[in-house]
Amino acid sequence: MATTDLTGRQVLITGGRGGLGGAVVEAFVAAGATCHLPERSPSREQQAGVHAIPGVDLTNEEAVRKLYADLPPLWASIHLAGGYAGNPITRTSLADLETQLRLNLVTAFLCSREAVRKMTAGGRIVNVTSRAALVPGAGSIAYAISKAAVVGLTRSLAEEVKSQEILVNAVAPSTIDTPANRASMPDADHTRWPRPAELARAILWLASPENTVTSGAVVPVYGNA
Repeated sequence: MATTDLTGRQVLITGGRGGLGGAVVEAFVAAGATCHLPERSPSREQQAGVHAIPGVDLTNEEAVRKLYADLPPLWASIHLAGGYAGNPITRTSLADLETQLRLNLVTAFLCSREAVRKMTAGGRIVNVTSRAALVPGAGSIAYAISKAAVVGLTRSLAEEVKSQEILVNAVAPSTIDTPANRASMPDADHTRWPRPAELARAILWLASPENTVTSGAVVPVYGNA
């Protein structure tokens, strides 16, 4: 089996300090990529192959424009940043919906747009949506709407940038096996949840040179859930 080699390639990863982000960064660094991590606050953590970029608000259009403009030529842009809020529709305000759209859709939209502008010789974009966007559920309608919008963004953008040799895909996890999710759902069967390292491998392949034809896909990564 071929091993993904991203030596010399520049990759931007949003949400790189989150529960999924650590595993994704580790996978890309192990493949030889140089990873650029935008962060709201400065990080004291030093890691080979990682360039932290502090003070970036990914919901701010000008901040995201400057973030990408200052990067070297980019191979891949991986969009993990987002947020979750769970409530049924009768307890969901317009402000709640707008917040979820900003955290999940706006961040992915702005980063995707600037990544396309930065990729002059092909590239890869990977978004993160959710099982909630694909499988009807209840109790988190604003979140589901925002993640469904990420599906639309992914599929539409994949068609738009075909001629530029940019492949655009998304993964759709179920509940991810992170410490935060275990703490919030202590009685759940955690063994059925996909682990961050497993999701990272799927994202790495979609962003790899080995992926030459898959674009516009939304890959279910549910584990045994």
